[in-house]
Amino acid sequence: MSSSVLFIGDGLTANGLWADWLPDYDVHNLGANGKTTDEVIAELDQVVDRQPDAVVVEVGTNDLGWHRSDEYIVRNMETVLCSLRKRLPTVRILIVSVPPRERELAGIVRSVNRHLRQFAPTQHAQYLDLWGRLAQPDGEIEAAYSDDRLHLNDAAYAVWVSELKPALQSLFQCPPSSTALPIQQI
Repeated sequence: MSSSVLFIGDGLTANGLWADWLPDYDVHNLGANGKTTDEVIAELDQVVDRQPDAVVVEVGTNDLGWHRSDEYIVRNMETVLCSLRKRLPTVRILIVSVPPRERELAGIVRSVNRHLRQFAPTQHAQYLDLWGRLAQPDGEIEAAYSDDRLHLNDAAYAVWVSELKPALQSLFQCPPSSTALPIQQI
């Protein structure tokens, strides 16, 4: 039986052909166009109900479109990771960096990604950094990877998959996170 991998996130996640690209896994995609971190939090019950072996989280781009601060996005992402860890203690979690967009948003995206990279290990999650592969030095997405500086094209998805496959292999080579120790009442 193959391991189940559930993708959750925004339109970048929704538009990925994950089941085709990852035939060795039982893939489910809960991504949706326009989804923000608030909506990912709201649908965590669906994730828990499916009891996946692994969860891949990619979200945050639409929060930027709503002019939400890096603190807001990070706080919501921390909520997602903590909730997943608490409710699915043995699930493997892979958090994907917020991809680059236009140059004007580079600072906030870098800040969010720096915080996610630092926070992920506290929840026994792995972090997949696509920024270095997709961004120009000034922080704008490489023109070869997006026609509108927002949505990813086939070349960008090819980069994502080339990074995702070894990340998932690594994720499944590690034992799942152990169940949290119960807190003793005194």
